[in-house]
Amino acid sequence: MLSIEHEFELPRGYVDKEGNLHRQGVMRLATAADEIFPMRDPRVQNLPAYLIVLLLSRVVTRLGKLTQINPGVIEGLFAEDLTYLQNLYNRINGLATQGSTQRCPHCGHAFEAEVPFPGGS
Repeated sequence: MLSIEHEFELPRGYVDKEGNLHRQGVMRLATAADEIFPMRDPRVQNLPAYLIVLLLSRVVTRLGKLTQINPGVIEGLFAEDLTYLQNLYNRINGLATQGSTQRCPHCGHAFEAEVPFPGGS
């Protein structure tokens, strides 16, 4: 069965304007629209690194008691949490890689190769 939503816990957590800490959340699988529509956004056109902010604001459906996740929430994350969510996004959507030791069939030399996670999870 395909898991569309994935629960997570941020390493540090998001602190809202009232000082509440939010660590547990849910991220859903990305759709084609999630990846395409942000490309038209002027913020992405001016600063391509902003793409991940818009992507995450579309696919993170809950963070603590927050159910309205917008770019401002993602902008307010600590760097460690942003990296954590980027990695989770890549992993659940089949975009991540994992290391694997391979051996050359001709000379026997061992080397590390990156291979995609099977099935994206």
